[in-house]
This record gives sequence, C-alpha cells and structure tokens, in this order.
Amino acid sequence: MLPRFIASRRNISTWPPFSQRLKQTENEIVQMFRLPDSQEGNHSLPMKGGRVWRKDPIARILDERFIRILKIFKWGPDAEKALEVLKLRLDTRLVREVLKIDVEVNVKIQFFKWAGKRKNFEHDSTTYMALIRCLDENRLFGELWRTIQDMVKSPCAFGPSELSEIVKILGRVKMVNKALSVFYQVKGRKCRPTSSTYNSVILMLMQEGHHEKVHELYNEMCNEGYCFPDTVTYSALVSAFAKLNRNDSAIRLFDEMKENGLQPTEKIYTTLMGIYFKLGRVEEALKLVQEMRMMRCSPTVYTYTELIRGLGKTGRVEDAYVIYKNMLKDGCKPDVVLMNNVINILGRSDRLKDAIALFDEMKLLNCTPNVVTYNTIIKSLFEAKAPPSEASSWLEKMKKDGVVPSSFTYSILIDGFCKTNRVEKALLLLEEMDEKGFAPCPAAYCSLINSLGKAKRYEAANELFQELKENCGSSSARVYAVMIKHFGKCGRLKEAISLFNEMEKLGCTPDVYAYNALMTGMVRADMIDEAFSLFRTMEENGCTPDINSHNIILNGLARTGGPKRAMEMFTKMKSSIIKPDAVSYNTILGCLSRAGLFEEAAKLMKEMSSKGFQYDLITYSSILEAVGKVDEERNMLE
Repeated sequence: MLPRFIASRRNISTWPPFSQRLKQTENEIVQMFRLPDSQEGNHSLPMKGGRVWRKDPIARILDERFIRILKIFKWGPDAEKALEVLKLRLDTRLVREVLKIDVEVNVKIQFFKWAGKRKNFEHDSTTYMALIRCLDENRLFGELWRTIQDMVKSPCAFGPSELSEIVKILGRVKMVNKALSVFYQVKGRKCRPTSSTYNSVILMLMQEGHHEKVHELYNEMCNEGYCFPDTVTYSALVSAFAKLNRNDSAIRLFDEMKENGLQPTEKIYTTLMGIYFKLGRVEEALKLVQEMRMMRCSPTVYTYTELIRGLGKTGRVEDAYVIYKNMLKDGCKPDVVLMNNVINILGRSDRLKDAIALFDEMKLLNCTPNVVTYNTIIKSLFEAKAPPSEASSWLEKMKKDGVVPSSFTYSILIDGFCKTNRVEKALLLLEEMDEKGFAPCPAAYCSLINSLGKAKRYEAANELFQELKENCGSSSARVYAVMIKHFGKCGRLKEAISLFNEMEKLGCTPDVYAYNALMTGMVRADMIDEAFSLFRTMEENGCTPDINSHNIILNGLARTGGPKRAMEMFTKMKSSIIKPDAVSYNTILGCLSRAGLFEEAAKLMKEMSSKGFQYDLITYSSILEAVGKVDEERNMLE
C-alpha cells in the first residue's frame, strides 16, 4: 500500500507551482493581446473609430484575437482587459458584432448584460434584436421573453419592422398571448404599426387558429385611419372567414378588396372558389376562373385542385376530368394531391379503369404516387365490387414500390374483406397490422366486430371488443354501438345496457348510433316504455335523434302499443324537422292493416305516392293478408 501512496504523491509533486501556472496564463493572454510587429506589416489591422477590424471584401469582422479570448476565457475580467488592450470601443456596432460570432450563447448573454450596465452606453433596437435572434436560434425561450420585456420597458425606439419580427418570433414559438401583449404595449407608446405589422399579427393568429380575433384586428386596423388593409390582409381575412364558415363575409371582403383597387391573388381566388362550391354556386365558381384569366392571374395547381374537387362533389365528373386535361395543356404540372383527387372522383363514379390509367400516367408526369393514392385505388376497387384478390394485389404492389401501408390502408382492406364475407382474411390483416406496430384502429375493429356479429359469432366479436379496450384503455362510441347492437340482437340486453352505462362512466359520450342500438334492443325485448324513455333522455343530453331513432320508436309503438300511439308520433314527425321517410310510412301502414283500419291505410298509401315513397312488398303483402282474413271472418259470420 505504501509504495502506491508515495507514487501517487510523486505524481502530484511533478505539477508546476500554481503561481507559475498563473504567470503562464498571463503570458498567453499577453501574446493574444500583442499587436502585430513590423515584421508582420502585411497583416497589420486598420483602426476605425478606436476599434480594430480585419479587412474583408464583404464585411468587417472582429479581431480574431478577441474572439479567441471569448472562446477560451468566456466573458469576464480577461475579456474586459482584451477590450482595453485592443482598443475596442464599446458601442452598438461592437455589441452586434460580438452577438454574431461563434461563441457560446451564455457568453453573448453575459456580454450583453455587462454592456447594458456601462456608463455612456445604452442598448438600442438593433442590439436587442440581435440578441433576440440569437436566443430564438438557440431556443432559449425563457431568456427570449425576458429580453423582449426589457426591450419594451427600455427607452429605446421601436420601428414597425422590429415589432413585426418580434411578433413572428413569438408566434413561431407558440407565445401568441405574449405577442399580442407586446404588440399593444408598443403600439400604444413607441411606434405606429404599418399594414405589414398588422399582417404579422393577423398571420400569427391564423396559424394558431384564432380566426375570430383576425376580424377584430381588421376592424381595429381600419379604424386607425393611417393604416389600410393590403392584399396580404385581405388574403388572411378571406381565408379566416372561410374556415369560420362565414361565407357571406368572405365574399363581401373579396368584393371590397376589388373596389379598393387591389388585385386578388391566386390564393384568394382559390379560397373564394372553394366557398362557392360549398354553397352549391357552381357557375359562380367557374366564372372566377374566367376572371382570373382576364386579370392575367394564372391558376395554380391549388386552384385546379379546388376546381376539380368542387366539380367532383357536384357530380360533374366529366367536367372535372376535362379541367385536368386542359391543365396539362396549359403547362401546369399536377402534384400528388391533385392526382389523388382526380383518381378519387373517377373511382367513386364507376370509372375504375380510368382511375387506374391515371395512376399509370402519374409516372410519366414525374408525380410519385403516395400512400393516399394507393388507398384511393384500393377503396375504389372494393366500391366497384372488384374481386378482393385485386385489392390484395395492390397491397403487394404498394409494398414492392416502397410505399409503406398506413393504418388507414389496413382499415380499408379489413372493411372491404368484411363486407365481402372474407372475415378470416380480415382477421389475418388485423394480425399483420399489429405485427407492423400500428396502434389498434377502432374503425378496423368496428368492421370485424360487426361482421362477426352478423355471422352470430358473438363471443368472437366480444373477444375483439375486449382486446380493443385493453389496448386503447377505452373504445370509440361507434364500436360500443356495434357491440350493443349485436348484444341486443342475440337477446343479451343486460350486457347491452351494461356497455351503454360503461360508456358514460369512461367519458365516452354515447352518440346517436349507440342510442339507436340500445333502443333497437329494447324494442326487440318489448321494452317499449324503456326505449321511449331513452329517446327522451337522448334529446335532454344534447344528442339529436335522427330519422332512424324515430323509426325505431315508431316500430315499437306500432308492434305493441296499437295504432293510436304510433299515429300520434307519426303526426308529430310530420310537423317536426325530421320528416317521415318510406320506412315510417310502411311501419304505420303495417300497423293500420293489422288493426283492420283499411280506409286509413288506403288514404296513407295515396299520401305515400304523392310524397314519392314506395310501399314495400312486405307491407303490401301484410295488407292483402289482413284483408283476406277479414273477408274470411265475414263469410263465416254469414
């Protein structure tokens, strides 16, 4: 043990004395400070205003010796001494230059704070902004906000451009309320905002989804009297109103903009086009394209996408396809979003061959198909009732082309296979989905649970339902509705009610499908009063009953309550928002025929015809059967 201890002491004793090391450090500093001698005349540095700068063809850069001091010794007494030796006078330009150099951000912060405490020196907007940019770049958001607050409180003048930049920086880091606070503080006492400044605030609010505040700011801007909306302002406002579904306001602003002599941009025209399509004003949307061309405002790929999508939604598939062809002739290159829209429109309109041909055309247009493209084709194949093997082949093609299937891809395939009674294949895809690491998809489980329920494989359906709950912690309202429906169908009403109550306990608010599923089960179990009570509870809980909800209760009343209660509800439906449909009429017809009220039934049949409804064969047969029975009873009495 002793030799080791001695050896260790010997090692320590070989270090130079601390005083000697201090001298070495001082020598190093002196060497760094030493000005070039006559032998280094070619490298001598020009003096400018008491500062030493290197010559550079583009800009003056701080003396490298001072930068070395900052890198080695950070900010402190040594760096202060360097300022004196190198005769670098502290002014705003020096501060800006130090904040640009490649040293630790904490060194810059310390230097900035030190400078602010010197006599005869005050930071101005340029030095504050230099530090703010530096802090933003280094994501030091706490220090960033403190610096901005100091700048606002300081006596330094603020320009509209600096205010705009601060708003953008704060907006980018999600400090929206702080940005608004700075805007109003500075606006009130330091600078007069320009249109550009207002636009910065408006665009920030747009990005964060504060669309209502955008309109407030616009009104404020107009009331100032010295700052007027420009094209950027109108573009943001029209877009905000479109997202708020305040379509009339967006159209009015569009007209106001033109009255004020401002030319709408492609983006504004495209937004207005989308609004007109949403309102069903197709011809006005098409006129906008003509107006764009007249104003020499060329439609962009986004304009064409909106145009094609809008025409597709209104059923004008051929017009949409012609627009696509004309776009190519005009030399506008399509992107993958536009191509996906055209393929979707063709696929949904039983033009599967054209959709696949367009998919092949994408390669010629240097437009690479993405996962959405493949999903659209696969969905179209199922909708066109193509052989399920074709959908499987597209999945393999997708993988071969290096496009990774998404959770939605598997959901489409599982749903498609379930609807074509290939439940086992769908179950295999669910396993593959799990192996790929995808989170459990409620839509995929919903399709499988529904298919297993239809096949009366209730235990298998319940097993999948429990698996989904275990993996997700809860389940979606739609999956609960499907499970409740099948429990009701197979007579397990207690379990259906238990699931419904479980939904509410877990905070999974029952939707109209869940209510309808439970009411159907109750009607099957002849629990009409309970079903009717649930119908009223549904309305009280803010879930609006749909036509199916009314028909479920109507069917229950018609089956067990006799025609009086059923007719009362039917009459109420006629004067309510939700009007009776063909199912409602057929339900009442069957009820009247069973009660032998044939004259009332005949009147209702005429009323049905006048409304354009058809009575179904089952109802008609039941009427004929009821008439036959009455005739038989009369003959027996005679």
